[in-house]
Amino acid sequence: MSLLRVENLRVRFPTDQGEVEVVKGLSIDLGRERLGIVGESGSGKSMTGRALMGLIGPPGRVTADRLEFDGIDLRGLSESGFRKLRGARMSMVMQDPKFSLNPVIRIGEQIGEALQFHQRLPARARRRAVMEVLEAVRINDPERVYRLYPHEVSGGMGQRVMIAMMVVLQPDLMIADEPTSALDVSVRATVLEILDDLVRRRGMGLILISHDLDMVARWCDRILVMYAGKVVEECAAGDLHAATHPYTRGLLASVPQLNETRTRLPVLDRDAIGAGT
Repeated sequence: MSLLRVENLRVRFPTDQGEVEVVKGLSIDLGRERLGIVGESGSGKSMTGRALMGLIGPPGRVTADRLEFDGIDLRGLSESGFRKLRGARMSMVMQDPKFSLNPVIRIGEQIGEALQFHQRLPARARRRAVMEVLEAVRINDPERVYRLYPHEVSGGMGQRVMIAMMVVLQPDLMIADEPTSALDVSVRATVLEILDDLVRRRGMGLILISHDLDMVARWCDRILVMYAGKVVEECAAGDLHAATHPYTRGLLASVPQLNETRTRLPVLDRDAIGAGT
């Protein structure tokens, strides 16, 4: 059963040279699965995620032939309507917790804000729920972390806190925008394991936005490849390395390998890509 249905999604912004379209006719049919969206910077990945969450305001313009979340038409939804969905049923993990967490509010209080807004829980029940979700994201000393300010935790810990904040209300859909790009390699796998575990245990749908092809191939079920605002290829994650579109082949060829023997990595052939779109 589809959780998210999107047909012909378009995102436009005005410029001095006229209107620019940054997402061009994207369509998604997502169940309770893990969907990866990959592409280079500027391909429209993050704008897609923000459009789905209702986070693109004027002068940006979002249109679609269909934009439904669990039967709810998002196209005419007011800002107050989106606020009721965000956090409670749809959530988005940004790529760097330094810019997403309030530096002057303790971590436990920030996570508890969502519970206060959506469920009006009493203080004791709210604290207990926060402790449980901190444990769920593998924070070993939730009592201590609850009292800390964001600047007092590492990047990896901060990202776990962000995930805890997004799943404390057990949403149906999570959008993770480059959730490991600001992390050391040693903690990336842990963060991805946490996301995967939460998706499997809670039955959520996940959209994982990334430029890391190998990571998405490993952790997702399906993959959309975006180039210049368009989806140019869709495949099962296990079939990514057999992709045929020139852009996808170019991305794969430009990834360095540990046993690299080439003296120079290839660059994308834009002319070939244009012919394949």
